[in-house]
Amino acid sequence: MEPRKILVLNGHPMATSLSKGLTDAYANGAISAGHDVRHRHLSEMKFEIDFGIIGYEQSQNFEKDVQEFVTDLQWADHIVIATPLWWGGIPAKLKGLFDRALLPGLAYDPRVRKMGLPQPLLTGKSARILLTADTPMWAMRLFYRRAFQHQITRQILGFVGIKPTRHSHFAPVEHATPKKVESWLEHANKLGQRVA
Repeated sequence: MEPRKILVLNGHPMATSLSKGLTDAYANGAISAGHDVRHRHLSEMKFEIDFGIIGYEQSQNFEKDVQEFVTDLQWADHIVIATPLWWGGIPAKLKGLFDRALLPGLAYDPRVRKMGLPQPLLTGKSARILLTADTPMWAMRLFYRRAFQHQITRQILGFVGIKPTRHSHFAPVEHATPKKVESWLEHANKLGQRVA
């Protein structure tokens, strides 16, 4: 397999978490297979998560961590994001990173439209979501109609051209045994080796 450029983002706002373990395992697997990996941890990134009220025309300047994330996003051809499921969605700080980084002119072009949607500018990239949750997959499908997957796949990543996006679901985490967690980490490592 041709070496890939992979951005791995641990999207958990805490320094230690299962999300961190999964991204470490994925990154190690990808590196062992000869791929070029840049690994970021949301907990270490410092930026204002609120886009603000002044609008796109006068948006606040990028902080160093946001600028580096944008640079990595443009560089990568595969993006891996680990995130917990909180209240049916992603943590506020991760959503804030998307709000700050995925701006017009960088992630999409609002001047060029097709079927009412702006032209995406981050095409040619694929993604993998590593979702941790207490909600099992059957409940995500039956009760919530895969709302999380639709949001991140279509309304965030797909909107800016990143597709396909594949999902791995690790649940329930609250009472997971050490053996179960180890099996999840091994699975993430294998995904990294295959860049899947």
